[in-house]
Amino acid sequence: MKKYDLLTEKLKEELKKNKMLLEDDDDIEDYDQDDDQENDSDDEDDDDDQDEFDSTETNTNDSFCELTCKILHSRNQAHVFHLGVTGEGSFAAHKALNDYYDEVLDLYDGMVESYQGKYGLLKNFKTYKIENYKSIKNVIKYFENLVNDIQESRDCCEDSYIQNQIDTVQELICSTLYKLKYLK
Repeated sequence: MKKYDLLTEKLKEELKKNKMLLEDDDDIEDYDQDDDQENDSDDEDDDDDQDEFDSTETNTNDSFCELTCKILHSRNQAHVFHLGVTGEGSFAAHKALNDYYDEVLDLYDGMVESYQGKYGLLKNFKTYKIENYKSIKNVIKYFENLVNDIQESRDCCEDSYIQNQIDTVQELICSTLYKLKYLK
């Protein structure tokens, strides 16, 4: 049993030395003062970093969020169109819309996660009204407007890797438009 007692004492000494074990009131006071001083300086640094981060975040956050909200909405809109197009008998359009709503979510996720990794979380998401299916022309017009909206607002972020991700979304939209227009 003495081996364990000796080991316990050595462990206590080591912990006390590293301020991980406090045995008397003086140690506790010293530890609290050291900890308070460290926390105060950390808080000041965090506040400065957060202020700088917040100003960067608000510069592009609103525009980028609006762009991504339109893309996210397009996933649900395409699904509604997909379910409506079956009445017109165009399997190609039905399949093209299915492919779009299956693929766009992964592209959207990657784009938003890349942005948030650099600029901070998006906090001002919007929703848009879902349109009912009227005709294939209506669907084509929707996707043409979407690709134009993305083109007009893509300058909200200058990072080439995020621009590439936006390109990939536009590529998917244009591919979907091709299938809607020319495949039967």
